[in-house]
Amino acid sequence: MYLDGVKLIKRHLKGLVGEIGVVPESLDDLWHLKYIIEGEDLVFSVTKRRIEGASDKLRPEKMEKRTMRLGVLVESVEFHRFSNRLRIHGIIESGVDAGSYHTLNIESGTQLSIVKTWRRDQVERVNEAVKESKRPRVIILTIEEGEAAIGIVRQFTVEEFSAVKGSLGKGEGNYRGEFFEEVVKRLAGVGEEADAIVIAGPGFTKEDFFKVLKNRMPEIAEKSVIEDTASIGIQGFQEVLRRGAVDRITESTRLTRETRLMEELLTEISKDGLAAYGWDEVRFALDIGAIKTLLIADEYLRVQREEKSGEEIDRFLRRVEEHRGRITIFSTEFEPGKRLEGLGGVAALLRFKIEG
Repeated sequence: MYLDGVKLIKRHLKGLVGEIGVVPESLDDLWHLKYIIEGEDLVFSVTKRRIEGASDKLRPEKMEKRTMRLGVLVESVEFHRFSNRLRIHGIIESGVDAGSYHTLNIESGTQLSIVKTWRRDQVERVNEAVKESKRPRVIILTIEEGEAAIGIVRQFTVEEFSAVKGSLGKGEGNYRGEFFEEVVKRLAGVGEEADAIVIAGPGFTKEDFFKVLKNRMPEIAEKSVIEDTASIGIQGFQEVLRRGAVDRITESTRLTRETRLMEELLTEISKDGLAAYGWDEVRFALDIGAIKTLLIADEYLRVQREEKSGEEIDRFLRRVEEHRGRITIFSTEFEPGKRLEGLGGVAALLRFKIEG
């Protein structure tokens, strides 16, 4: 689950047409691939398939799956987050049983090649996945008296890894000692694999815990930083992102950027300022050259491409770039992306206010 990141193994492009080969090595990489692979793409990978021969027809119960490389013309792509798997279903185009249906199960470490006419944002997403994989892996621990939550910072969300609740009925000294020991134990496994840990929360509990951590697990304490937050849990994770603690460790992260952009957008909307949201408003903003930054949800982009062949939305994205606007694709796995979906899936921060 906590591997090094995507490996780029092949890139043969003529303009935007051709093949890119990758090896996903994390849940993040599988998520990226969900939004890169589309219907009518040709995907090659090593897979297992039952092959029916003469002997098999007599004794079908003895059919065995054989390992082979197949090329599948994609019809659907499913991201199974909790089983760490991407399922690519379609018709075999290259290999045995051509014309039959098959499903490629792509997991961490599976090599695959994608042949297609690429869109610029998809090539950029591959580049971003390679770039992000080289950044430090960060764990956020939020803690207050009697309660703690450990989250793993991923490219598309902060995933809660573990939660600890202590009982206040045992007496202050004993309670604190047992509670801190349990948090240290939960943090140990995931913390050893992390490059950095942010310990955050209200009051002085985090400092007291850090002293215990320094004594019990000095190697983890050495790569830990302390941050003040008003909350713990999911709200605490987002506070850490807003305050830039993860940025200071990783220089720049997708999550921090999306959180800050959404905050800025909501602020502008609340004061009827430099913001537009919903397809009609945003398209009008582009027509008059007002878009400074386009915010678009990955699910909205995927649906638009599927329903309208992608032509209208891709022309729109090209026009934003031609007008020197920046484009940020939001993950709908994380809260800012979900908020953007609630605003219609597309919004913009503007250079000037649209009147009327």
